[in-house]
Amino acid sequence: MEPARLSRAFQVRHLTPCDTDAILTLMQGNDIFFRHHPPAPTRESIAEDMAALPPGKTYEDKLYVGFFQEGFLVAVMDLILRHPDRETAFIGFFMMHSACQGKGTGSAIIGECAAVLREAGFSRLRLGVDKGNPQSNAFWRKNSFVVVDENRYFIMERRL
Repeated sequence: MEPARLSRAFQVRHLTPCDTDAILTLMQGNDIFFRHHPPAPTRESIAEDMAALPPGKTYEDKLYVGFFQEGFLVAVMDLILRHPDRETAFIGFFMMHSACQGKGTGSAIIGECAAVLREAGFSRLRLGVDKGNPQSNAFWRKNSFVVVDENRYFIMERRL
């Protein structure tokens, strides 16, 4: 899947090591997330996230993408296609720049992505959320995700 398909409102492209400083700036503005999900981000942890794959997946299944507006990094998403099954897309990570939060932008991005994934034949969008993070829990519930399993994290899904 081409990243550009994920949004009409933003320019979406694969993030590369050249984007590390912009990603780090975005992440450092989200201290609530990292209070519940340590450690704090580093250039090394970003490189690890860019390369991380679930067992049995290839880089063809991974979209580590940025959503840009006039060159400004608005959001980062790590999306794994066909995981854990062929009908599911898994959001491994999604974070908005703090300056863009609370304006409906994140919900708009998730809505657009869900619509594109539905058109591509996916029936579920899944993710894990730290149980103790009220901000993340509220965001995902607002975006029609429901808890389908509980362990260390809430495993949440949205039917497409």
